Amino acid sequence: MSSASSRPATSTSPEEVLLEVRDIAKRFGEREVLRNISLKVNAGEFLTLLGESGSGKTTLLRLIAGLEQPTSGEIWMGGARLDTLPPYKRRVNTVFQNYALFPHLTVAENVAYGLRVSGVRNSEIPARVVAALGMVKMHEFSDARPSRLSGGQQQRVALARALVNRPQLLLLDEPLSALDANLRKLMQSELKSLQRELGITFLFVTHDQEEAMTLSDRIALLNNGALEQVAQRWTRELRRAEPFAGRALLRTARHFFRSGRSASNWLPEIRWLRMACDFAAASSSSHSPALRNSWKWSVPASFSGCVFPRAAC
Repeated sequence: MSSASSRPATSTSPEEVLLEVRDIAKRFGEREVLRNISLKVNAGEFLTLLGESGSGKTTLLRLIAGLEQPTSGEIWMGGARLDTLPPYKRRVNTVFQNYALFPHLTVAENVAYGLRVSGVRNSEIPARVVAALGMVKMHEFSDARPSRLSGGQQQRVALARALVNRPQLLLLDEPLSALDANLRKLMQSELKSLQRELGITFLFVTHDQEEAMTLSDRIALLNNGALEQVAQRWTRELRRAEPFAGRALLRTARHFFRSGRSASNWLPEIRWLRMACDFAAASSSSHSPALRNSWKWSVPASFSGCVFPRAAC
């Protein structure tokens, strides 16, 4: 165990580190899934783990939740070792990709389940369930079974079930991936609004660059088990970006411009569009011809000079 002097600070100011992953490695047999990952997550922030399938995102989430044990390294939260605790003693909750709702329980019973397992007094449970369902606008469905709910409604119930335990850290493993495009956009907005309202730290996993740019305060980019880059504003970081990070952003920009979105719809994505534009400027001098050609192929000539509505910029 690390000495006391090496422990993270224990106050809870907005800029403070809540979670610290220290030199974490994970192997399954001979296969190395995570390679010496070190990452700090601030209290109250929305940090996204972004990477392609197989990059190690979900494995890192499972290590933090206690569903897997690291091969080496340490995980600290709030000044104490986290990786030595069993899952039920960690102030961490997870929203899974498939929601994992109990089909034989009602919505209210699903949300109350974790409280009962944790030994919360029976007299306290109903009020906390009502409050959690109210947060996600699902109180009127409290007596319904999950099979009667839409995908978006099930996602809200899973979120309420995680929040009712009042975690310090909420882990979200691609919770929106099963939703259709329109509902996914709606849930992205609701998820970010809820996070800001509650002030809980969110650690979100996705392979969707646009989703990461829309939701995140910071993005941690994983590639083949390694942490490539962590950036709060990629407009500053991309001038030094690794080729993998640059290609990820270019794919996002290419998707947008191919979608034919009109100028009136730019504002929700203006942050990552400006990042792409900054990368275009940086590419002219600091990146390979292949990346420069990729940018030119991705974006109409009218955008190569960063022509955005003045109000958006």
